[in-house]
Amino acid sequence: MKVVGINGSARKDGNTATIIGKVFNELNKDGVETELIQLADYEIQPCRGCFACKDRGNCVFANDGFAEIFNRMVEADGIILGSPVYSADVSAKMKAFLERSGAVVATNPGLLRHKVGASVAAVRRGGGMTTVDTMNHFMLNKEMIVVGSTYWNMVYGKTVGEVLNDEEGMANMRNLGENMRFILKRIN
Repeated sequence: MKVVGINGSARKDGNTATIIGKVFNELNKDGVETELIQLADYEIQPCRGCFACKDRGNCVFANDGFAEIFNRMVEADGIILGSPVYSADVSAKMKAFLERSGAVVATNPGLLRHKVGASVAAVRRGGGMTTVDTMNHFMLNKEMIVVGSTYWNMVYGKTVGEVLNDEEGMANMRNLGENMRFILKRIN
């Protein structure tokens, strides 16, 4: 089994990567393979709305890394979407990624059906619920099985590493990983 985590932060190895890593730690305990993809390494362009992806299984524009990332997501058993909160919602990189993924899946139904998914957000103050909702709505609309935890899937912190001080939030990420591992094992 494999889970791909997509870090929508413009910063590599920041708070969003840290909380995805916490979920990964729980998944790895049962041998679930994990891979972190950091959108900071790519220049993901927004969807052009051309719908040339219809019946192709991927976006026809393959010069920005999107097609490669999308293929890895389709091949995985589980997907974690993570974003910091920017202007009370997901980052622009995550938004562009979700828009393009959404168009590809809408024109090629079933590509993400029955995959196990979870959303996580790194939050400074507010906007965490909107951020998690944006990513959850994408997964629900694409027929994925969305995993929850004991509270909302967000962890508070501003500077890199500060999320580690949010004990409740980090415990929630650990529990999210346990729940995701449980569902993956039941399905597979």
